[in-house]
Amino acid sequence: MISARRQLLRLLASRSFRLGEFKLASGQRSDYYIDCRTTTLDARGAQLTAEVFLEEIRRRDWKPEAIGGLTMGADPIVVAIAVISGNMHGFLVRKAEKPHGTGQRIEGFRQNGAQVVIVDDVCTTGSSTIEAIRAAREFGFRVIGVMCLVERGEAEGRVNVEHAASPAPFVAIFTAADVRREHLALNLDTSVEAY
Repeated sequence: MISARRQLLRLLASRSFRLGEFKLASGQRSDYYIDCRTTTLDARGAQLTAEVFLEEIRRRDWKPEAIGGLTMGADPIVVAIAVISGNMHGFLVRKAEKPHGTGQRIEGFRQNGAQVVIVDDVCTTGSSTIEAIRAAREFGFRVIGVMCLVERGEAEGRVNVEHAASPAPFVAIFTAADVRREHLALNLDTSVEAY
């Protein structure tokens, strides 16, 4: 039987990985693009994502009361983990405080002092992950861990997140190199001219 981790890697390689010429949100150019949402918003992909994240959280003996991250990349991961776990709540971090109503930046679970894990889909420079860490701490959460589904492997991204997360550890489920290898091993032709 193929492990959930291996199945998730295959889904990412076949559904979320594309070769070509791409401009990233950071402004950098890349010969590949990873859109994790095509996996994390898929019914089976969401289930596998939650199982793999929960397995890693349990392996590290973390005991978070909630999982959260910056909208929108973290949204499907947060919801899947909350549903599958049965006991971890979810929260989402808005990119800016809501200009109306209660003006909240943190939506969902809001218990000051709670232990939480910050999640993200892809980490390149780490800016969205760092933004979520800062907002969570400003609210009053205790960040005990930070996780991303795919780390692109840019040296500054890992360093930036580790520095912002400290003393909480940063864990990447997969690297972009892992996904690329699997993509090539599956012999998939998903090249595009430009994005």
